[in-house]
Amino acid sequence: MADLSRRRLLTGAGLAVGAGAAAGAGLVRLAQPEPVQAAVPGGPIAFHGAHQAGIATPVQDRLHFASFDLGLDDPKKVAELMRRWTAAAERMTTGQEVGTGATGAELAPPDDTGEALDLPASRLTLTVGFGPTFFEKLKLPAPDRLKELPHFPADKLDPARSGGDICVQACADDPQVAVHAVRNLARIAFGAASVRWSQLGFGKTSSTTPEAQTPRNLMGFKDGTRNIAGSDRAALDAHVWVGQEGPEWLRGGSYLVARRIRMHIETWDRTSLKEQEDIFGRTKREGAPYGAAREHDPVPLDKLPADAHVRLAHPDSLGGVTILRRGYSFTDGSDNLGRLEAGLFFLAYQRDPEKGFIPIQRALAARDPLNEYIQHVGSGIWACPGGVRQGSFWGEALFS
Repeated sequence: MADLSRRRLLTGAGLAVGAGAAAGAGLVRLAQPEPVQAAVPGGPIAFHGAHQAGIATPVQDRLHFASFDLGLDDPKKVAELMRRWTAAAERMTTGQEVGTGATGAELAPPDDTGEALDLPASRLTLTVGFGPTFFEKLKLPAPDRLKELPHFPADKLDPARSGGDICVQACADDPQVAVHAVRNLARIAFGAASVRWSQLGFGKTSSTTPEAQTPRNLMGFKDGTRNIAGSDRAALDAHVWVGQEGPEWLRGGSYLVARRIRMHIETWDRTSLKEQEDIFGRTKREGAPYGAAREHDPVPLDKLPADAHVRLAHPDSLGGVTILRRGYSFTDGSDNLGRLEAGLFFLAYQRDPEKGFIPIQRALAARDPLNEYIQHVGSGIWACPGGVRQGSFWGEALFS
């Protein structure tokens, strides 16, 4: 029972923000931690490298995404926050406790909240990005391609679930590990930044490992069949990683677009199979595109309905536009009408939003019949720095 309880799906965004007590001075320990060896499949994923983990990394089973607002406008203090966050992330991604751990002096709060004690690293990755308002508040030069997203037809965005100065994407195979990571970063940030909104996700809806079984979204269809593989270095360089066109701190990083997409589940469930398949342009069971036999067969666009979702979003319909998707399903209980509050938390990484998410969403917003069954209710865009080297911290070159 104890093992099962560790892997239950935690609900409620309130778990993310943690207590209001300030962290102790021993919170950050710069020595490199020794990884905890996983007792079950899913050990540590390397934190340091040319790119941040959690982008092209094989997609884990669970997500805890949080958007933070800064409470100060001093770049030096924000750089110190990034330094402390990085030190904590280095430890948590290896299965270690934050700072001096979950126990310590009896009359002081412990550095680590303790709910991940004895749990393995569970392939935890932590990915950080900076939004347009981050640069406005700190009066720092923003990347040319980091701009607020345009309004798309039928958007009904909730400001309380959109935007934010900093985003943190925590992915892991154990939901308790992902929640612990965001909770402890929020605790470290007390007095400097606070959670604006957060989202728990389960059931990955995209994959960066095409050899694995393609996951399904809550509408029952396979999603991410043509996603960029994490091993496809040429495609990642062309479509995901920022190159020499970006500032130094952003090279090897990427632009992240997040969209909270509510699905009208009850209406969809009363729709005929034929109409469902026509809307997507794929068969529901196999996932094969119309005019083909298997899921991964080339898509014969002329065999699909002119407004099929797959056809509208296909790179060949958009001059080669390609993004890396990393989405998750979500359920947040029921609304005041008894309808399931559920859908897709869509995450897209790209080298240039103007050549990635924006043209895709423009095409879908204009003609996609799926719009009858979904609505975009939350949104955000962030510039995710390149990878962290030993002894450095997230975005260090930005603050130099």
